[in-house]
Amino acid sequence: MYYYGFEYFIYLIPGILLALYAQAKISSAYEKYGNINSKINISGAQAARKILDASGLYDVEIKMIGGRLTDNYNPSDKVLSLSKDVYENTSIASISIAAHEVGHAIQDKIDYKPLRFRESIVPMANLGSNLSVWFIIIGCFFSYFLTQIGVALFFFAVLFQIVTLPVEFDASRRAKLAIEDAGFLDQEEMKGTKEVLSAAALTYVGATLTAIGQFLRLLALTNGGRRRR
Repeated sequence: MYYYGFEYFIYLIPGILLALYAQAKISSAYEKYGNINSKINISGAQAARKILDASGLYDVEIKMIGGRLTDNYNPSDKVLSLSKDVYENTSIASISIAAHEVGHAIQDKIDYKPLRFRESIVPMANLGSNLSVWFIIIGCFFSYFLTQIGVALFFFAVLFQIVTLPVEFDASRRAKLAIEDAGFLDQEEMKGTKEVLSAAALTYVGATLTAIGQFLRLLALTNGGRRRR
C-alpha cells in the first residue's frame, strides 16, 4: 500500500523539526516566567476580567479548566477557559496567556474576519482531519477518485491551520497592548510577555508547516500510486 511510502516522509521533516523546537521554546518560556510573579500581584483570571470589562465584554464568563496550556476562548458560548495555573497564579506567564485569550474575545466582539472565516471551516476541517486518511486508504484499493476526495478533505484541515496564524498573531498583539494600557506589567516584565507569546506563536507556525508538509506528502503519495498502477 503506497500510503506508507517512506520516501515521502521528507515532506514532514521541516514541520516536525520546527514543531519540536517550538514546543521546547514554549515549555522553557512558560517554566521561566511561570515562576516569576508580577509586581502588580494579580492572577491571570483577575487580569482577564479587568481587560474584558475595560473592553465592554461583561458577558464573557471566565472558567477554570484542567490540563496545562489548555487555555482557550469559545465564541459560541462566550466562555474564556483558563488552565488552573494561569487562572490562579500571579506570574508574568499567567497574565500574558490570559490576556492572549482575551484577545480572542475582543476579536469576537469586533467581528474579526479571519476568526469568522476560521469558525466557518471548522466542520470541514474536522472532517478532513478525521476522514481523509480513510478515503485515501480505501482509494488505494478501489478508486483513485476516493483518494482525490481524501486529499481534498485534508486541504480544509491545512487551510484551518493557515488561517489560525493571523488569528493567533493578532490576539497576541492585542494582549500586549491591553497589558500595557492596563499597566499590569512594567517594561522589564513585558519582555517576559513577548517571549512567552512569541514562543506560543511559533508552535502554531510549526503546526501549520507540518500540516502543509502532510498535504504535499499526500499529493505525492496519491500521484505516485496512480502512476504505478
